[in-house]
Amino acid sequence: MQAEPVPGDVAGNATTAARLVARAADAGARIVVLPELFLPAYHPPTLAADPTGTDVVAAGDRTVDDPRLATLSEAAAAGGVSVVVGAAVRHPDGRRTISSLVVDRGGAVRAGYDKQQLWGGERDLFTPGTRGATLSVDDWRLGLGICYDGCFPEHGRAAAVDGAHGYLCPSGYLAGSAHRRDLYYPARALDNTMYVVFANSVGGTDPWRFNGGAAVYDPEGRTLARGADTGEELLVVTLDPAQLAATRAAHSMLADRLPDQGSARLSLSG
Repeated sequence: MQAEPVPGDVAGNATTAARLVARAADAGARIVVLPELFLPAYHPPTLAADPTGTDVVAAGDRTVDDPRLATLSEAAAAGGVSVVVGAAVRHPDGRRTISSLVVDRGGAVRAGYDKQQLWGGERDLFTPGTRGATLSVDDWRLGLGICYDGCFPEHGRAAAVDGAHGYLCPSGYLAGSAHRRDLYYPARALDNTMYVVFANSVGGTDPWRFNGGAAVYDPEGRTLARGADTGEELLVVTLDPAQLAATRAAHSMLADRLPDQGSARLSLSG
């Protein structure tokens, strides 16, 4: 999925998300992935100036009860789909995180995963998450990452070692970053012989202008579907358990990996 949110308009962006979720459900989707920080929009000046207006509040059990998200909850329940959508989340202990909310098929909302690898100026506004997360949908185990998390091979590998069949990575890639955008995520797919779903925003204004390119990669890193660099797009792809099993049988990196990759190393000179 790729779409353009409006900075600071959580209710309006939730309504946009609801419209997209309804379209996806009509196309047969079982899970919908929207971009990083989609609800408030990835716009640091607004996130810094109005944290009360841009954030949603999570309870101690990580549930989120925010009337601005009602349209999104209703769309998920009506379509019988699970939704992963980016938000700025305020926790009971005062932490503020870049998170993926998970809206279940009944419309209940919870803070599913908090971004662990913060990028650049995000560190001035947010606290990093402290643990990974895996979402189960039907018979699929899907590791959760957010943007810069996916730049670290260890993050995707941790999901795969935990039994993930796929890796969902909502992101906020800016114009000018297409080379990295198009390299990291198929690499994570091949590294771990798992599907990777990459969502991104579009639109905005410099320096916060986003470059789309939403994509789904198969377990060998091949592109199954791809969005343009501009414009709203919905990509619907069927994940194939037989292809996953065949790829993992043919390319057994996960099974063959050494428990110790060489913590004690030789020092050589030439």
